[in-house]
Amino acid sequence: MSDIIVKAENLTKKFKNFTAVDSISFEIAQGECFGFLGPNGAGKTTTVKMIHCVSPITSGVIMVDGLPSNIDNRAIKKMVGVIPQETNLDVDLTVYENLLVFAEFFDIKGVEAKKRINELLKFVELDGKSKNKIDELSTGMKRRLLIARALINKPKIIIADEPTTGLDPQARHLIWQRLRQLKNSGVTMILTTQYMEEAEQLCDRLMIMHKGKILEEGIPVSLIEKEIGRDVIEIRISEEKDKMILDTLNGINFESERVGDTLYIYCRDGSDAVKKIINLNLPKVLHRPASLEDVFLKLTGRSLIE
Repeated sequence: MSDIIVKAENLTKKFKNFTAVDSISFEIAQGECFGFLGPNGAGKTTTVKMIHCVSPITSGVIMVDGLPSNIDNRAIKKMVGVIPQETNLDVDLTVYENLLVFAEFFDIKGVEAKKRINELLKFVELDGKSKNKIDELSTGMKRRLLIARALINKPKIIIADEPTTGLDPQARHLIWQRLRQLKNSGVTMILTTQYMEEAEQLCDRLMIMHKGKILEEGIPVSLIEKEIGRDVIEIRISEEKDKMILDTLNGINFESERVGDTLYIYCRDGSDAVKKIINLNLPKVLHRPASLEDVFLKLTGRSLIE
């Protein structure tokens, strides 16, 4: 791995008697996109807030570009750009004015501020909306404006916290394109997401969190191969037929899981398994490539977590 820009050791965050992040350790290389995946309440956002000095650390340590992370470390805050979950733009200001005010926070003024704002509005395809008020923008436009705002200080690290939540497919893909462009320019990116496709599209490496702990970490395709294999066969059938189906697959390398009305079969190579299942003439069978979503559900469970 190339130079490490973020390093956490035994990182812990507690809120009174609740442990949100439970003694986790990880490293993020300079120039990579590193993802934090997990269901609601897994500890993803809490972790990244400690990285960019917004939330105090209960115990453990985070080093960011060689500096210890704490809520008073202004040097780290200057090198980080944050795309937040919530749309916290000033609705009383125009698109341009929102960026101008934010530029002043970093002491960027005059000609330089105007230059950066115009470049960023063009980058996120909002140059025709500079005089519009925030309420006149679509949800996707607001998310793109948040990206522009996060880049105003030319950060070394971008933290994208659920960047495409609630967006339609067109807006989501446009934001993915812009985030990939940033990564390709050498920016280190830290992504939190619940969207498996988003993680596969953007992340070089990722870790899956659940209840404040790390369940797995690695390259997406390697995690899929390790935890699931290459193929998934879904069979919608009553549970009493499971033994008959699984006995048919005797001699094939597979794992199985029953969830509700569906039997899932995970295979290293599903071709032989599919041939045998086809011969059973079952009514509802789906054969598809294994995905990161399969890994996520296998590790974190399929029941809803409130």
